[in-house]
Amino acid sequence: MADRSTEPWYPTAAYLYVLHLDGPALAWEYLRRHPDYRLDWLRRRRRADAARRWGLRLLEDPALDARDAQPAWFPDHDTVVQLYPDTDPPPDAPTFAFWRIPGHKRLIHDGSRLLLLVGWPGSCLRFAMASGLEEGKAYAYAFRACAKPCGRYATLAIELGRLVTTGDTAPAAMAVPRPSTGALQELHTLQALDATLAGASQREVAEGVFGIDAAADWHSDGSLRSRVRRLVQRGNQLMRGGYRRLAQIPDSEKGRSASGTDRP
Repeated sequence: MADRSTEPWYPTAAYLYVLHLDGPALAWEYLRRHPDYRLDWLRRRRRADAARRWGLRLLEDPALDARDAQPAWFPDHDTVVQLYPDTDPPPDAPTFAFWRIPGHKRLIHDGSRLLLLVGWPGSCLRFAMASGLEEGKAYAYAFRACAKPCGRYATLAIELGRLVTTGDTAPAAMAVPRPSTGALQELHTLQALDATLAGASQREVAEGVFGIDAAADWHSDGSLRSRVRRLVQRGNQLMRGGYRRLAQIPDSEKGRSASGTDRP
């Protein structure tokens, strides 16, 4: 059996950032690993319509992980907050001040509007900025309406409140709870997917994800083998179309983009 310990997918520590990703960011992690998406990126100058087939407004560089990429999903995820000029503001209304927004900021223009991603430890906010929004002018938030009472309004309100309470700078670090079972599953799934794409066997995947000691008990009908098999299957399903659920975008249209199992 080949020594895989020097390969990029082997150290679990390289995937710790995955524990703090939300749905749209996780969707990007799976999509960027799709071989056909990576091919479309290389051919992007000749394939202007390629982005929509993957549920994006613009193709994003698959070499960038979710910490640096800013994929513009189509349509927007429910967590995207729209910023508009306030046409009837009270006298003490807060004004838009881009450089006072705390955290790491990234901007992208999708061809029709400016998108802003703001992140700091434990928080991530996405904004779509209306064309009339100006520095120093009063502004208003807009959320996508829910057909039923929706708990995400309260969650968004808490996150937006941090923009005010945090002030000019975001905290360098903050205490966070232990990773949830779901977050650990995403970490293990992505690590197992990368290992499989690199040609590793299921036992080699087990050693990288769960450790050499755990993999020492490897046998054909063992629970560890079943667990690794499920992780690999889950990773492939999410990469080959399942990421759309995480990004809240509809299934691909019938036709060439959905004609094979390797299309989303």
